[in-house]
Order: sequence, then structure tokens, then C-alpha cells
Amino acid sequence: MAESAVTFVLERFVPFLEQEVNRLRGVWGEVEYIRDELESIRGFLRDADAREESEEVKAWVNQVRDIAYDIEDTIDEFTFRLPQHQRRRFLGFLYKTIKFVKHLKPRSHLAAQIQFIKSKVLDVSERRLRYGLNFHEQGSSSDPVRDTWYDIRGVALHIEEAELVAIDNPREKLIGWLLEGESRREVVSVYGMGGSGKTTLVKKVYDHQRVKKHFQHRAWITVSKSFKITELIKDMIKQLWGKMKQSEPQGVDTMNEDTLKETVNDFLKQKRYVIILDDIWSKNDWEVLKNALPYSNCGSRIMVTTRFYDIASFCIEHYGHVHNQECLGQKDSETLFYKKTFQENSCPHELQELSKKFLKRCGGLPLAIVAIGGVLLTKEKIVTEWDMVYRSFDYLLETDDKLKSMRNILSLSYNDLPYFLKPCLLYLGFFPEDYIIGSSKLIKLWTAEGFVRENKRMTIEEVAKSHLHELINRSLIQVVETGYDGRVKKCRVHDLIHDIILSKLRAQKFGAIADEHNTKLLEKVRRLFIYKSVDNVPQNKTFSHLRSLFMFEVVTIPKSYVHAFFSSIRLLRVLDLTDAPLEKLPNEIANLFHLRYLSLKGTKIKKLPKSIGKLQNLETLDLKRTNVRELPSDLFRLKHLRSLLVYKYERALDILVRNILGFYGEVGIGNLVNLQELLYIDVNQGGIIVRELGRLSQLRRLGILELRRDDGPELCSSIDKMKSLRHLVVTSQEEEVLDLHFPSSPPPLLQNLYLRGHLENFPNWISLLQNLKNIYLVGSRLKDDPLGALQALPSLMELTLTRAYDGEELCFKAGGFQTLKILYLTVLKRLKFVRVEDGAMPHLEVLWIVECEMLEEVPIGDGMLENVKFFNLAGMTNEFLTFVSNREADI
Repeated sequence: MAESAVTFVLERFVPFLEQEVNRLRGVWGEVEYIRDELESIRGFLRDADAREESEEVKAWVNQVRDIAYDIEDTIDEFTFRLPQHQRRRFLGFLYKTIKFVKHLKPRSHLAAQIQFIKSKVLDVSERRLRYGLNFHEQGSSSDPVRDTWYDIRGVALHIEEAELVAIDNPREKLIGWLLEGESRREVVSVYGMGGSGKTTLVKKVYDHQRVKKHFQHRAWITVSKSFKITELIKDMIKQLWGKMKQSEPQGVDTMNEDTLKETVNDFLKQKRYVIILDDIWSKNDWEVLKNALPYSNCGSRIMVTTRFYDIASFCIEHYGHVHNQECLGQKDSETLFYKKTFQENSCPHELQELSKKFLKRCGGLPLAIVAIGGVLLTKEKIVTEWDMVYRSFDYLLETDDKLKSMRNILSLSYNDLPYFLKPCLLYLGFFPEDYIIGSSKLIKLWTAEGFVRENKRMTIEEVAKSHLHELINRSLIQVVETGYDGRVKKCRVHDLIHDIILSKLRAQKFGAIADEHNTKLLEKVRRLFIYKSVDNVPQNKTFSHLRSLFMFEVVTIPKSYVHAFFSSIRLLRVLDLTDAPLEKLPNEIANLFHLRYLSLKGTKIKKLPKSIGKLQNLETLDLKRTNVRELPSDLFRLKHLRSLLVYKYERALDILVRNILGFYGEVGIGNLVNLQELLYIDVNQGGIIVRELGRLSQLRRLGILELRRDDGPELCSSIDKMKSLRHLVVTSQEEEVLDLHFPSSPPPLLQNLYLRGHLENFPNWISLLQNLKNIYLVGSRLKDDPLGALQALPSLMELTLTRAYDGEELCFKAGGFQTLKILYLTVLKRLKFVRVEDGAMPHLEVLWIVECEMLEEVPIGDGMLENVKFFNLAGMTNEFLTFVSNREADI
């Protein structure tokens, strides 16, 4: 994390300083010195961050981190102090006289701060030399984390069969992959988070009699994070020759890498072998190791274990299999826990509730279950003793040998992260255990905090999304919900990973959590999450260094507290007041010049003040589930705004459809040229507002409400300029016709389309949307069957027709809808028949038929429901339900 902080300064703030000191005399040398020293220091930080094995190292790392934070504070304070007109023209603003620059108070303050920072950098550099903190020169053999890693891995290799649970099925699957298949060399990859039992499972496969009998030559190689290829190949030679009871080739100890590889290749050539490569950490490691093993047509196999999905996939190349070693389910977790803790398969009644609490924290992770069970095995089997262990669990993670070993193993994944991913992961520690967070919100928070860097080929949101997927790939973030298109919608972290993150963010001064257990806050707290009550935060405390403020489940906020608190947080970047009991936005918020993310979601706020226009750096404004319907015109001056989310849902008379309430569009909306999300704008006033939308060419998500028929062509003309649009919602006024015909072509990247309103004719342009994944037609009242125009869409996964068709028959033609997974047919009042020809919808998984009261039959059977996992009928006639029941009985 110290590396992250220093890199952040070097990439953004030092260039900023360099530009500014050109206008100051006498400090250029100081800035050069600060920059050079920080670049030199950064070279030591990655290893120091991972090790932190001595108090001297920890103190030095903390000092470096504090310096980086001080530089950040200095620049933010400087830009805040500048008069507003200078802020707007800060970059490139040229002053006419040096005299004016010298006497400008903010710049005088900046010069003084630069001198102060230089002295601190000089001190930290001298301290590193004084204590001899040359981390890269220290041997790895004394690394306690590495030693613990080998201890735990040794336990995994020798665990008794009787102690295992839920191993039979995956073991048989892996054995089948090894013994069956093609004669060419294939790779079997096993991946999962640290402690999930990968090594234990693979060892039981490796030692199975069928595997021993099938493969003439076997070797188990433990790779780990840092290895020497020559040592691994020597170990492989020792095992291969030893199992054949042959003497090792002469001169092995003095052979170079190429000779060693050639020796192994020659020995295994034209032989059937199985080699285990346990714990691979990089694709490059695989490339180096695989070249020592010959390709042949003898049925040889290589099995690898890794924590990373992308490495597992990479290793199998064109031929092979991937197995995801998932955490244990509830029943299997209990079985393992009871075996380890009670030496039997049951739990005393009085300890059942506490057992559930411990198991919840373990989250199905075998390593954790065994470690915690081992601790409890030594304790008295009484409630008070167990309760004490549970309450002191965080402390025991740092002190108890068994739990500390487990923590170190899990921490390896964090320590291996590149510097730019560490703050992204630490951010999740602020949210409560089991908290499920939307990926879209998480991405917005990361970008607002400055954790994400935009590059030439990707937007900043796309880079942030790649960070999320990398953390998922590394098994550090768990996916809770995905769309049928594979998009991650919601995620969380494992409870034990959450514990580790919490300890890291506290140790690294990343932020603080104010709850009933923690009311003492650091003087320079930078991120603050307030749980339950603002009383957990002293009113007399100032927060001049605060960058992020979250309030969770806060019931009351006194007015006096609001004004006092918000007056001291002028450097804030993130303010999340979701569901806070606020009816009015505090006036002091207008002074938050650096604010980039503002969520008032679920508050009672009805109106925004004009002063909202002062938040010149605001990127996200979230007003979902509020009663805000009008936006002040001053808001349209926020040129950096990327997400404007103003809407709430209301249940309509039709229980299957929700009404969307957005904000009333006004002239000026077109000034927000950097908008990527605009949800939802009511264009009832039409005309110039619809035309202005054409200026928002960066939009990716757009929601239009209450469109008038006459404005349809104008809207299409505006959307025609949005070449990056992915998500489009358009609803019309009651009884109005949706007249949507594009002048040239529709947005080529469109993936989600929601049209609500009367369509006189089916929009033929929809059939051109090659990337369309979801389409919802609501209230369309089409006379002609729309399926013919949709059946050839190559990416369509979800289709919803609600009051969308007034005909009597729908026909899914042969070979149509090849990618469709979800189908909703709802409130089609005149529909009598649904025809499904051979080969249509071969991958359908979800089928809803609701309130189609005239429907006489649907071809259930005949292969239509072969892959359907969920089939729901509601609001249908008794005769139809009887027909379905009889057909199902015949299948």
C-alpha cells in the first residue's frame, strides 16, 4: 500500500507540482529532489510492503506512506485555496507578472509546504540507510510467511483420508480426466482460493492406485511464488529416477538449465507420465516449466494447481480440462468441523449456535475449518469458553499459531497483488461482513478515489472493470450475481478475507470504521465509515484530511452535527449518504470542490440547491429512490459529470410492470458532454431538450421517459450520434405511439433495449443489432408476429413480450433464437398458440408464461424444455394447467 501511495503521487501530483513551481522561485530544486527520492524509495516498497517483518521496516514504510499523503494533502489544499475563477482555468493559466505570483497567498503556502515535505523525505531516506533497510538483498530462506506456507502445504499432502469430506466426486472426475481422453499430452488445471483444498484433492488423485498403475512415471513438484527452475528440475529428476530405482545422471548438480531440461525430455520421451505442478502463480512460470516436459502421443498428463482462473485456463492451452475447487457447502462444512473439533460427526446441543457462527466465518473454506477446529479442540467444550474465542477471533488471528498460519496463507494472495489493485481490495474492508455490493457502484467509488488510471484504449470505467475481474480471477472477490450474459452484477468478499483486509487497512492507515466498538479515531483519518450512529464520532473532532465519508444504517443526524461535521471536510472526494435520514442537503456540501462521488440514494431529499453547481469535479450524482424531480440549471455546468442517476420505481396497476419516475428534462442538459449514464430523463416538454441529447455522444446508458410521438424522429437523430451506447430505455406517454426510425443505423454496440409504448409497426432496425443481448417490448400491441425479425439476432439471450402482441399465434421457427436463454411471455391476452419448430431455442433455461388467458397449448416436450431449469406458469386457466400437467406426465 505504501507503494500505491507513492506511485499515486509520482503519477499525478509530482507532475502537477512541477508545473506549478515554474511560477515560483526557489523551490524547483526541492521538487526535483522530492521526485528523485520518491522514485528511488519506490524501488524498495514492494518487498517491504509484503514482508514488514521488523518494527524498523514497519515504521519506515509508515513514514513513507505519511509523506505521500502529505503531498496529496498539500496539492488538494492548494487547489482549494485558489479563487474559483483560477480553479476553472488552473491548467494553462498564465500570470502576467512574477510579482503577482510571489504575493499570491496560496502559492506562498505551497512553497512553504514543499520545503517541509523535502525535509521529511530527506529524513526518511537517511533512516533507510541508517538501519540498512536493503530489502532486496535479504535472503528468502528466512521469510516466515514462506516457511509457514510450506508447513501448511506439508499438512495438506499428508492429511488422512478419513478426515476428508466431499472429495469423492471431484477425485473421480479428475482421475477420469487423467486416465481417459486422447493420447496426446493434456493438461488438467485445478483452481480456487487459497485454502480451498486444491493440494489435498490433487494429492489424493496422485496417490490413487488407478493413477499409479496407469502412469509409469510420476513426479510431484511444488512450485510456489519464488522458485529456481534448476532446483525444481533437479527435484523432478530425483523423483523420476528414484521411482525407477535408478541412479541419477552424473553431473546433475552442475548442469545448467538447458541441460537439465534436455535430460528430463530425453528420459520421458515416448513414455506415459503424469507430473503435478502444485501452486503456479504466473503464466510465465508455466511457460518455463512446460518446456521441460516432452510432447508425445503416449497419453501423458500434467496437472497444475493455482489460485487464478486465467492461469488455469492458460495452462490447458488447446487440450485439457479445468476444475474449480469451490468452498464446501453447509452440510460438508459441518461434517469437517465436527470431525476436527469433536472427533465425531455430531455437535453438543449447547454449542450448536456458536458452531454455526464459527462455520459462517469459515465460509466453507477447508483450511479455515481445520484451523479453527484445531483451536477449539484444545478448549473446554463449554459455551463461555467458546464465546470468548469467538469474540477475540481478530486477536487470535494475530497471535494463535494455527490461526496465524492460516492468515498468512490467505495473505499471500493479497501480498501478490500489483500496487494498483491493493487499494481496490482494501476498500471492500469498510463494508460489513456479508455485505453485497453492486459492481457498478464499486467501480464508481474506485474511480472517484483515484485508484484507476485511464489509458488510451480504454475508458476509466473499463479499466476499473478489468481491475474487478482481476480480483475475481485471483479468488479474492466472490461473484454473488451475474447476468445471463456473464456480466458481474454483485459481489462480496469471503469473511476471512474480510478479516485480513480489515487488519491491513488499519495497519496501513487506509481508513477507519466508527461503530460502537471503535470510537477512537486517528488524527489524520482519510476514509471514515460511520455505522449505526453518528454518536460514535466526537463532534469536536475535525477531519481536515478526510477523503471519503460513508454513513451506514444511521437513524438520526442532528442538524448541529451536520453543520459542524461538514464544515471541516473540504477535501472530500467521496460522500455516500445512502438511506441517511436527510431531508435537505447541507449548505456546506457546496464547498466540497474536490468531491467526485455523491450518493443521496434513498434519502428524503426532494430538491437540490443551486449551489450544487459549485461541485466542479463531481463525476457521479446518485439520486435513486429520492423524490427529486427537478434539477437546478446550475447542475448543468458540471462538465466532469459522468453518471447522473435520478429515478425511482413505482408499482403500476399491472403487477408485472414497474413505473419509472425520472427527472424533468430542461434546457442545458446538453452541456454535460462527458456523461456516460443518464437515467432517467422525462422529455415530455420535447423539442429542444430531445435535440440537446445529441450532444451527449459519450453516453453508454440512456433512459428516456414520456416521449411524444412527434419527438421520435428527433430522438433517433440524437441517438444516432451515440456510437458507444449500450443500454437504451424509451417509454412513451399513455396512448402515444413510439415512432422510432433511425436516419442511418442504430447504435452498433447496443446490448440492452427496453421499449414501452404502442408500436404501429415493428422497428426493423432492431434486427440489425448484432450485439443485442436483452430486449423488452412492453405495451407494444403489435399486430404482426415480431419473432421473425428477432430470431436471427446472434447475441440475444433474453426476450420479454408484455402486452406486446395482439395476435393469436407466435412461431419460433426452425433454427431460430440460437442463443436465447430467458423467455417471458406475459399478458398476451389474445394469444392461443405457441409453435416451436425443430432446433429453435436450443439453449432456453428460463420460461415464464403469465396471464396468457386464451393460450390453449404450448409445445412442452419435443425437446423444447430439454435445458429449461425454471418454468413458471401464473394467471393461466385451469384447462391450460391441466393440459400442461398431462403433457409433463407424458414426457
